[in-house]
Amino acid sequence: MLKMILKKLLPAPLFGLYHRALATIGALLYGFPSEKLVVIGVTGTNGKSTVGYLIVKMLEHAGFKTGLTSTAVFKIADREWLNDKKMTMLGRLQLQRILRDMVRAGCQYAVIETSSEGVKQHRHRGINYDTLIFTNLTPEHLEAHGGFENYKKAKGELFAWLTARPRKMLGGTNVQKTIIVNADDEHAEYFLSFRADQKIIFGTNPATMVGEAGLGEIIGERIVNTAHGAEFDVFGTHFTIALPGVFNVYNALAAIAVVNAQGITLEVCTEGLRKISGVPGRMEKIDEGQSFTVIVDYAPEIASLEKLYEVVRTIPHGRVIHVLGSCGGGRDKARQPVLGRIAGENADIVFVTNEDPYDDDPMEIIGAVAEGTRAAGKVDQENLFRLIDRGAAIEQAISMARPHDLVLITGKGCEQAICIAGGKKIPWDDREVARAAINRLDRK
Repeated sequence: MLKMILKKLLPAPLFGLYHRALATIGALLYGFPSEKLVVIGVTGTNGKSTVGYLIVKMLEHAGFKTGLTSTAVFKIADREWLNDKKMTMLGRLQLQRILRDMVRAGCQYAVIETSSEGVKQHRHRGINYDTLIFTNLTPEHLEAHGGFENYKKAKGELFAWLTARPRKMLGGTNVQKTIIVNADDEHAEYFLSFRADQKIIFGTNPATMVGEAGLGEIIGERIVNTAHGAEFDVFGTHFTIALPGVFNVYNALAAIAVVNAQGITLEVCTEGLRKISGVPGRMEKIDEGQSFTVIVDYAPEIASLEKLYEVVRTIPHGRVIHVLGSCGGGRDKARQPVLGRIAGENADIVFVTNEDPYDDDPMEIIGAVAEGTRAAGKVDQENLFRLIDRGAAIEQAISMARPHDLVLITGKGCEQAICIAGGKKIPWDDREVARAAINRLDRK
């Protein structure tokens, strides 16, 4: 409430000072917990939650206690639970509290999924980061940031912050400031331009990887992608992951680069990765013994949805039935018809439904997504259906599925709420709704 009042009363520069002050107050209140942990920040448009999850699981396999804050999951040592806050990056006080709890639980590492919106609101300023990872950059949050360059610059502010805080001495070791960058991304040079003690690049195409003398490298080679996962080599060490898609190879390479930079061998990394069966809400199969496939995935924006369909094409299936929507609340309206078009071009049947309207009119959002679906050739009430009730859309999609069909439910992953007008949240989980619909189908 106070935040909303101040936002209305204060000019933007003064409101920014309020955010900065709150970040410092939060760190002070909880005893500057980031000074007692190796803090790893993950940023980029796509893959952040997966990269963070892979990092903590590999570090855990290597014998360390870890903490994680991400869009999908929170973790403090042995305790792990789904993100129920509907925020990628927690607010300043909440973030400092969970870091303090990690310290109390004996964690040595904290991995923080760090969003551009969080940086814009100075949530990073109470944190002394040691390592930053850049995954990739595609247009997103453009309306909130006022254009792509401002979105990119917000990510850059995080990298500039890395060396604005002093190095730590933990366990008698001087912790180096490290930047890790996807060298195959067209914006790699920008993120490599920031100061750091060491810089490491990762990618799959050594002939075109952007780099400079003295950079460390993690190069994925001999990639084999299947419906069940992927295999690749890094400097002669063979890796197997239970996450399909070349984009997940990149996620794995980013995580390997981080963990290997901590002095952990590639052999230990591959053992740790092999044990990970999946990431909550990311290409997650819902298996209740049904004769068709159901997959729940986050994929809220254009690039992630396109990459998801690249994986879908590798999975043997009959028809594809897709349930999707799009966010409101100041998210990019321009992407709404594009998401619909991608679904219309790739799926046989499309259900456009509610996602997170916030204070926007949900039917306007549904209409914009459906417009793109119709442009791809789908016809209302034949292979295009609009339903404001997300549960009903999932139920009908599953009831239409025949043996060997694939039902794809995107936009929310394992999120635990639907955000509606007035700041209200409706408890939700696409995975549980899908499970219930499958089980009701079996009883008919």
